Amino acid sequence: MDIRKVKKLIELLETSDIAEIEIKEGEEAVRISRNSSITTTVVAPSASAAPIAAPAPSPAAPAAAEEKSAPQATSGHVVSSPMVGTFYRSPSPSSPPFVEVGTHVKAGDVICIVEAMKMMNQIEAERAGIIEAILVKDGEPVEFDQPLVTIV
Repeated sequence: MDIRKVKKLIELLETSDIAEIEIKEGEEAVRISRNSSITTTVVAPSASAAPIAAPAPSPAAPAAAEEKSAPQATSGHVVSSPMVGTFYRSPSPSSPPFVEVGTHVKAGDVICIVEAMKMMNQIEAERAGIIEAILVKDGEPVEFDQPLVTIV
């Protein structure tokens, strides 16, 4: 479930008299409840939609070469992390990455995942184009507003 949807649900809960709300989308569910002034969020993502542990680094030389040269190439549109968390290029360790350098993407296409507090947040392309560089290695921690990918 997208973090923006969860934030909107929290805002809706805070501005209304509702004490608790639960939303289900497919196999994912979010329950937000209000305990006096404390708002809590509980998420149960599906096991197939998210990696449970950081995947083992792959010994692929071309991918490593792309990732090493990527931090210098930032001439395109930069997609930044909306939160602090762990960066994942694929939905699970055994799945192929969402995008590679040179992949054509449309606005709204999922390009990576940032895990924050056991919640998998899909990061979408903000505009159409070609992936120019992937600026973060799979499984690395990321900071708020850290550049993740560039699109030209």
